[in-house]
Amino acid sequence: MQMSISSRQHVSYSWEQTLRIVGQVDQNDQLGDGRREQYKTLFLLAAASGLRIGELLALRADDIDFERGTVRVDESVDRMRKVGPCKNVTAYRTVVLGDAEAQEALRALKRFLKHDGLVFCSKHNGPLAETTILTQGLHPAVKALNLPKAGMHAFRRGCNRRWELARVSGAVIRQQMGHATADMTTLYTGEIPIEQVRKQFQLDSNGAAKAA
Repeated sequence: MQMSISSRQHVSYSWEQTLRIVGQVDQNDQLGDGRREQYKTLFLLAAASGLRIGELLALRADDIDFERGTVRVDESVDRMRKVGPCKNVTAYRTVVLGDAEAQEALRALKRFLKHDGLVFCSKHNGPLAETTILTQGLHPAVKALNLPKAGMHAFRRGCNRRWELARVSGAVIRQQMGHATADMTTLYTGEIPIEQVRKQFQLDSNGAAKAA
C-alpha cells in the first residue's frame, strides 16, 4: 500500500530567477514602455520586500522612504480592486529594505516613481488588476524562461526563503512579512531552488566544490 505524502513544493521565485523574469519582461514588445517599466519595478519590489500583491498595489508614493530605505504598509487592494484595510493587524507594518537585493529594487523604484498617488496605477489612476499583471507580464515571461507558472505570491515566498537562508531572525522575518503567527512563517518553507542550494554549499554547476 503506497503512503500518501502531502506535497511541500510551493512555487517560489528566487532573486536570481526574478532578475531573469525582469530581463524577459524587458524584451516583451507587446508591452508599451510605461507598462514594461511598471511590471519590471513591481516584480523587483515584490521579490525584495515580500509584500503581498494587495499591499503592493495599494502602495502610495508617500509610503516610500528612500532615505531610510523603508516601505510603509497601511492599506491593501482587495479582489474587487478596492483600496481598504490590510489583511490583519500584523499586516500594518514598516518593511525595512536593507539587503543588497532590496537596495537594487529601491534604486529601480526611484527611477520609476515620478508621480504622486498609487505607485502602481492603471491609466485611470486606479489600482492595477492582478489578472492583467499575470497575463501580460509574469506568465509570458516565465513561459519563455521555462520556469514554473505561478502567481505573484511566488515572489513573496522567494523573499521569505532568501531571508531564511541569510539566517535572518525568525521574529524579524515574521514582522517583515506581516504574518499573524510564527506557524504561518513556517508554512512558507518549501523547496529551495537548486542554484540557492549550490550557493549554500559553494558548488559549481557540475556539483564540484569551488575553490576557497
